Order: sequence, then structure tokens, then C-alpha cells
Amino acid sequence: MTARKQLNVAMIGQGFMGRAHSNAFHQVGHFCGSSYDLRLKVICGRKQPQLKAMAARWGWEEVSGDWETVVARKDVDIIDICTPNYLHAPIAIAAARAGKIVLCEKPLAMSVEEAERMANAAQNVPTLVWFNYRRVPAIALAKKLVDEGKLGQIYHYRATYLQSWGADPVSPDAWRFKQSEAGSGAMGDLLSHSIDLALMLNGPVDEVSALVHTFAPGREVDDAVLTLARFANGSIGSFEATRFAIGCRNRNYLEIHGAKGAIRFDLEDLNRLHVFDAGDAAEVQGSHNVLVTGPGHPYTSDFWPPGHILGYEHTFILTLADFLRSLEKNERFHANFQDAVNVQTVLRAVEESARTRSWASSKTQLVNS
Repeated sequence: MTARKQLNVAMIGQGFMGRAHSNAFHQVGHFCGSSYDLRLKVICGRKQPQLKAMAARWGWEEVSGDWETVVARKDVDIIDICTPNYLHAPIAIAAARAGKIVLCEKPLAMSVEEAERMANAAQNVPTLVWFNYRRVPAIALAKKLVDEGKLGQIYHYRATYLQSWGADPVSPDAWRFKQSEAGSGAMGDLLSHSIDLALMLNGPVDEVSALVHTFAPGREVDDAVLTLARFANGSIGSFEATRFAIGCRNRNYLEIHGAKGAIRFDLEDLNRLHVFDAGDAAEVQGSHNVLVTGPGHPYTSDFWPPGHILGYEHTFILTLADFLRSLEKNERFHANFQDAVNVQTVLRAVEESARTRSWASSKTQLVNS
């Protein structure tokens, strides 16, 4: 029997994402085959009473209030960053220089330049960025259909990410409204997910034309963003991200139209992919509502029998599972820091276009993502 390797994990941050990540660290070994055992060694944060309570609930062995000390520890193999955005770069760069495996929440950084410094520092260590929607089984099936040419030449790519919590002036995530801590609003928080999926499913974006808007008086960051896009494959696209879509909790939606068919997906119904095949006989043409829970669907064999649906938390488990599999095989994982630099490059073009009220180049160095 091959000996299992233990990896000691340190997580820096303790909020909503900290819970999602902690659950994935616990569950990945229960569901997905791996030769690694993960030990939740230390959790780091600023609010000690809440930190101790979270450590007790999620099984973290130690707590710390000093991320620099944690990064330097010899008994830590993985640094997982789920802090406010402005701390991503200093922690990730220090961790990479210390030879740690680095996992980081999105958006990767506050700017392209900062993201590039992170990617350069981490060239010789494995990296993961938590673009977890890549691992929704329905999204993975969508990519398979696109890669197999089932949609033919792509004409249109449409994406919206609609939430409503930004209209609440007393949000528990108030740091997300601060330019100094978040860098941007709906753009980095929501549009980054949509852009990442677009780059994965439809390839590089050449240029964009954008509008950003802030509804709340005195707020430092954008509440909403609208973007038109031209893709390198000749298709055109549109993106909308907002925290002011009253009535929408977490509607991450996309659709792709090609010469041979179309697909559409909505995260609020994440176990389904709607598929249209233009090759069907005219009298039976229509959108097929596919329940993506197996048999034969991506990832579903790791969990329950066909028809038993998965949830939001499984996307983090599957992201981590794929990362550990790539680590075991010494293969490049996606989304990594360079993939996130590409997302950041498009976001910069969106900002530039909105500022200049003109089209802006968003060409990236896409690396087989």
C-alpha cells in the first residue's frame, strides 16, 4: 500500500469563505480519492473570540493573530488565503517565497500589477485560486460539449451575476464597500467569476466596452457593471454584474449560442444544464433540461446515486479534490495564479473602458485553462 502524505494547512481569514474552505478540507477525503491527508493545523485572524469559536467548531488545532509568523512556520505546508482582497498579495508572496503551496480567494489581487507579482513569486510552487464555479458538474458538462464542438462556431456568449445584498447599508461584509480593502465592488466580487468562466468556456477576450455605476451615496466602489465584449474566436458577448438586482439572491447565469446548438446555466438551479441541439428534427427541437447528476456526468460518481442533487459546498470540495489530484500527478492545476492574472487583465480593461467611455484592449496570455 502506498504511504499517504500529510499536508498541514494554515488558513488566514475566518469569514464566510473560511467556513466554505474549512468544510472542503474536512470533506474532500471522505468523497474524492487522494493520497493526501489534510491536517487543519492553524487558523489565523484578527477577531480572537470569533476565531477561537470557529476553530472549535471546524476542528482547527491552533489559532493565531499574526499571519507572518504562520507563513514562516516549518510545520505548515499549505497557506489558504481568504482575507479581504488587499491582504492577498503580501500573504501570497511571502508564502510562495517560503516555499508553501498557496491557495487564494478571488479576485486574486487589487490590480494586474499586483497579480503579476503574485504569479511571478509563485512560479515554483503549486497555486490554486478559488474560482469554484468551474467545478459545478453542469458547467463541466458545458465545457465538454463546447470542447467537443457540439455547439459549432460560437456566435454569442451572455453572462449575468445578479445579487441584491448591496442595497443593505448595514452589511456584515462592509469591507467589500471600501476601495482600500476590496479594490472594486461588484466587478471584483461577481464579474471576476463570470469572466473566469467565459475564458474557460469561450476563450480569450480581445476588447471590452463597459459602464460602471454606484447607486449608494458615498460608497467607494461600484455597485453594478455592464460590459460588451469581443472574443478572439469571433463571437461577441455581454456581461452584467450587480449587487442591486432586487429579487435575485445569487443568480450566476450564462448562455452560449453556436451554429449547431446552445446551452444555458443558472447557479440558482445548479444541477441542471439546458441544451439545445439544432440537429434535432424540426418537430422535436427544443431545449433539453438535463439533470446533471449522473450517470456519466462530470464529478457525479464521487457523491450520490443519479438524481440525488449536489449543492454549493460541493463546488469547493471538487475544486480542492482536483487540486490534490494535480499535485499527486505533478500536473498544472486550473484555475491557478496565471489564470487569475488573465481575469484581472480583463477587469482592468473594463475599468479603463468605463473611465474613458471607449473600447479597451483586454488581450490576455491564456494558458490552457
